[in-house]
Parts: sequence; structure tokens; C-alpha cells
Amino acid sequence: MTPREGERQRRILYAGAFLRALGVGLMAVLIGLYAARIGLAAAQIGVILSCALWGAALAAGATLWFGTRASQRAMLVALSALPVLGGALFLCTDSFPLLAAAAFVGMFNVNGRDRGAIPIVEQAIFPATTDDRGRTKVFAWYNVLLDAGYAVGGLLAALPTLLEAALGLTPLQSMRAALSLFCVLYGAVAIIYSRVPSHVAGSAPVGLRQLSPASRPIVAKISVLFLLDAFGGGFVGSAILAYFFAERFQVPAAQVAVLFTLGRVLSACSHLAAAWLSKRIGLLNTMIYTHVPSSLLLFTIVATDHFTIAALLFLLREGLNEMDVPTRQSYVMAVVLPQERLAAAGITALVRSGGWALAPMLAGVLMEAGGLGLPLIVAGATKLSYDVFLWREFRRVKPPEEAASAG
Repeated sequence: MTPREGERQRRILYAGAFLRALGVGLMAVLIGLYAARIGLAAAQIGVILSCALWGAALAAGATLWFGTRASQRAMLVALSALPVLGGALFLCTDSFPLLAAAAFVGMFNVNGRDRGAIPIVEQAIFPATTDDRGRTKVFAWYNVLLDAGYAVGGLLAALPTLLEAALGLTPLQSMRAALSLFCVLYGAVAIIYSRVPSHVAGSAPVGLRQLSPASRPIVAKISVLFLLDAFGGGFVGSAILAYFFAERFQVPAAQVAVLFTLGRVLSACSHLAAAWLSKRIGLLNTMIYTHVPSSLLLFTIVATDHFTIAALLFLLREGLNEMDVPTRQSYVMAVVLPQERLAAAGITALVRSGGWALAPMLAGVLMEAGGLGLPLIVAGATKLSYDVFLWREFRRVKPPEEAASAG
């Protein structure tokens, strides 16, 4: 692939990722409110949200299975079209079983971030659009656009209120109109992805069973470590941290919302900082040297009794916490063969989803048994152990650009 062709493919993927993130941010805020508006009980809403997550998990597993059989373009278009179908069904019925089925088919990312199947395919494609030295920067901009899309999509959730005031619609009508935008966005994404070549990487992807002898232990070890890291991260998800700040310091929800918005801005900027730093100290060093202090800051947040200090420590952590995301994605794609990238991206995404899902159930128990700050302490300890094991197992596994420099 020529540099010009690579740039064109990146622009297509970037545009699709941004529009998709808008839809994710919008749906994550409105889905529960809409379900309550049409009269569903809290337990039924919980089932719908769970169905959406299970649908996303199944789609990620199916991507691993069909990725060796279907083209990258076909998978991206199909995975973008299903949310349109699910969203349309969701808006056309008040039946609880059909709503649950629509959430499952639509694979709605109700947590506010896309941890479904499409990012697996995108991450496998991006390295083929650039050279080894430009790979991390490509992933950095990818994550910046995603974070920006999630933030703007969250703001779009204010559309129902605006439509009520401007057009005189009822609350339910205005909410349905806003959620229709979700279908429009994903429809546009499907059209954009139809311009992706069948196989950007130039070689057909292989499944997990076909990994080379050199890649198999790398993928196995890093998947276990990513599970550990995600398990720790599940104790300090946005919902849990927001609850901690509101209860510990007795601050209003609006103040917590402003704090988390600032944190998201810092996280977005940190992706580009990570790409700059990785060129100077290496991908693995960037992952660990930024992750360790961000984990230690969790202990300091628990230790302070003043909201202002805790908020500043939180923002400092947010500026560091996401720096391992583009570097992690770039590193995994670098240490396997090109045809193995889809399998590596798929299995690491799946295990991370499992880790995120397990921890929140335990966090509530820990808060009741040992206080509000206990989940943060457990998260910090778990993440620090991840950093130690990651350094021990992978300090000698260099991506091509760093191995060439060392040589």
C-alpha cells in the first residue's frame, strides 16, 4: 500500500470511528431514559442493558470466527448495519421482549465506550495503512477521535429538550426523534465502511489456532495480563468513581459531571502525548511508566479528605491513565504477524471485556464491607501487579521499529 492509499484508508476509518462514537455517546445516555419513559420497570431496563452487552460480546466472538472467512469490508458494513436494524426495532415497539431483542441485535454500547466488534477489525487494519514508526501515532489519533465523539455524542443527548422547546414535541416524541439520529449515524458509518477494500492488509487473517509458534505464547500471556488490568479497571469505572466522589465529598451531580468532562478532555490529549513519548522511550516503557503513577494516584485520592485535592489528583490520573491505550494497541499489533492481527485484537478485546464485567459486581460488596475507598485500593493494587508482570514478561519483546533501533 502506498502512503497516499494508506492515508485515504485511515481517513475512511477515522470518519467511521468518529460518527460511530457520536452514536455510542448518544445512545448510552438516552437508552435508559427512553426505556423508563415508555413505562418499563427498573428490572426490565437492567435486562435490556444486559442484552445489549451480551450482543456486543457475541459479536466480538463472531468476529474472531468469521474474520478468517469474510472480508474486512463485509464485516465492518454488517457490524454497522445491525445497530441500524436494532435501533429501528427499538423505536417501533413498546413490547419488552422485542425491546430486549432489539438491544441484543443492535449491540448498543450502553457503557459509553465502544468495546464491541468493530474496533477489533479497525485495529487489525490500521497498521497496514502506515509504517512501523507511524503506527502508534495512527492509533493515538484514532483514540482522540473516539473520545471526542463520545463527548459530543453525550452532549447530543440534550436534543430531546431542545426539540420539545423548538418544535413543541412531547417528551416521548422528542426522545424518539433524538434516538433516530443513532440509526442515521450508523447508516452513514455503513456507507463509509463500504469504501474499505476487502482486505486492506493484503493477506487473509488467520484464526487463533493458526497463530505461529512465536506468536502463540505472546498472545496467551498478554491476554491474561490484559484480563488482570481490566479486572482492576472495573473497580474504578466512571459510574463507581462518580458515586465515590458524590458520597465521599457530598458534592452535587453537576459538579461531578464537570469534573468527569475535564477528565475526558485530558484523556483525549494524553493519546497524542503517548505517541510522542513512545518514540523516545519505547512502547512498553510508555505503557508502564505512565500506568504505575496513575495507579498510585488511586491511593492518594482515597487518602485525602478534601474534594479540591481529590479532584486535582483525579485529573492528574486522567491525564496519565489513558496513555497506555494507543501504545497498547500499537504494541499488540506490532509483535504478531500481519495476518494474526485480527485474532490478537479479538482475543485481547474479549478478555478485557470479561475483566470489566466481573469487577463492578464485587465493587459494591467491597464498599459495603470496607468503605467507599476500598474498590479504589483494590484497583490500584491489581493494576500495579499488572505493571510488574507486564514488565517481567515483555521487556525483551520489542516491536520492529525498536528492534531495528537497538540493532
